[in-house]
Amino acid sequence: MTTLETDPTTDAGATFDSLNPGTGEVVGTYPVQDAEAVAATVERARAAAKWWSGLSFAERRTHLDAWAGVLTRRIAQLAEVMHAETGKPHSDAQLEAVMAIGHLAWAAKNAPKVLGRKRVPSGLEMIDHSASVEYLPLGVVGVIGPWNYPAFTPMGSIAYALAAGNAVVFKPSEFTPGVGAWLVDTFAQVVPDQPVLQLVTGLGPTGEALCRSGVDKLAFTGSTATGKKVMAACADTLTPVVIEAGGKDALLVDADADLDAAADAALWSGMSNAGQTCVGTERVYVHERVYEPFLAKLVALADGVRAGTEPEAKIGPMTMPTQSAVVRSHVLDAIKRGGRAVVGGPDSVGDSLVQPTILVDVPEDSIAVTEETFGPTLTVARVRDMDEAIELTNASRYGLGSAVFSKRRGTELARRIRSGMTAVNSVIAFAAIPSLPFGGVGQSGFGRIHGPDGLKEFTYSKAVARRRMPALMALTSFTRTAKTDKILATIVSLRHGRG
Repeated sequence: MTTLETDPTTDAGATFDSLNPGTGEVVGTYPVQDAEAVAATVERARAAAKWWSGLSFAERRTHLDAWAGVLTRRIAQLAEVMHAETGKPHSDAQLEAVMAIGHLAWAAKNAPKVLGRKRVPSGLEMIDHSASVEYLPLGVVGVIGPWNYPAFTPMGSIAYALAAGNAVVFKPSEFTPGVGAWLVDTFAQVVPDQPVLQLVTGLGPTGEALCRSGVDKLAFTGSTATGKKVMAACADTLTPVVIEAGGKDALLVDADADLDAAADAALWSGMSNAGQTCVGTERVYVHERVYEPFLAKLVALADGVRAGTEPEAKIGPMTMPTQSAVVRSHVLDAIKRGGRAVVGGPDSVGDSLVQPTILVDVPEDSIAVTEETFGPTLTVARVRDMDEAIELTNASRYGLGSAVFSKRRGTELARRIRSGMTAVNSVIAFAAIPSLPFGGVGQSGFGRIHGPDGLKEFTYSKAVARRRMPALMALTSFTRTAKTDKILATIVSLRHGRG
């Protein structure tokens, strides 16, 4: 995940390399931009924001739809850039791009309906006024993106902020700057004359500089630990933040679940993208009546999934070099605490490639259960019923996503899980539905991207009360009389007194 380092200083003209995680080859070289460069970028964005916010919703949609068209026509190129910098298979990269385009199109289309001026009731006491509310752009939004989904995840902030009328300054992860540059360059093709979407690149201090630059809001996706540093940096300028942090998502399998579907979903959710998915499954709780057959199906399916750098590999290498050590420590701790590896194990964790690992009998206080592993591992636990499954699921300090497989009680169980999102009889479906909000609770962060909530996240509400007729009662005046007070008290008593 993106890290913020507050002490190093950067020499002018310094650069850093983006590496292919599978081969170690240099994919691209980018400047390390210091606080002065970031401040200048934000200042340019302020001027662009005035122009962009002055456009109508329809005019902005025309530009955003044109951008979606460019992304769609060049989707293979975008997938290749993602593959080169993250190592994920082309197929997964294309799926990520498709989801990003879907959110961009939805935000552009629905912004006027969600954010446009609406009349609201003024109430009997204020019947001589009309009332309205609308949602206006903040100005400049800073976005710090992650490396695991370098197009889809930041676009959940970028697209919605742009559709709401803001200019955006985007700092991609230092592991995937090429994806960020590609997105910004393609936007410049459809909006060539104004720097509405700009790029800043660098390491931790560059991200910190964006936090302290005075942007009107900052959206961050990354680890919980780094999210806390982002909040601290933004606090100095009272900059509001949207934090989408880590997760330790659980998948529940009820006694009446479709076990074939549940096993397939658990494996894909836990292992795809090399397990580097914030809303991917890391814990599985299975009703004791179906535990053995579920586990057998899961193990059999896992036998056909392997990590590699060849085109046919289902899983690519770990994107961040240090993450393999985290995965290894979690697996070792689970086994040391009495857990068993029914697939993989410590020997499956290489420096770059990590093969799937499935652990059982792991104590609930093991770090493999309590901390975000962010690798292709699953812990599978037997529970006596779904009440126990809910209790164990909600014991986590995280609360991002979750999944439930149950034919009869799916929705009921989903509502009892303390998480921002839940998929029933599927996994991660909520991320692909643009009309649904995306975000977590607890140590998984706060604020929402996607959907109407995501559009409003990058605005402020503007309320207007307008007198539309002469005052029926002088309420906001020193000329208010005792008779007026009596009439007002009578109205209130008739309306609310019986309660």
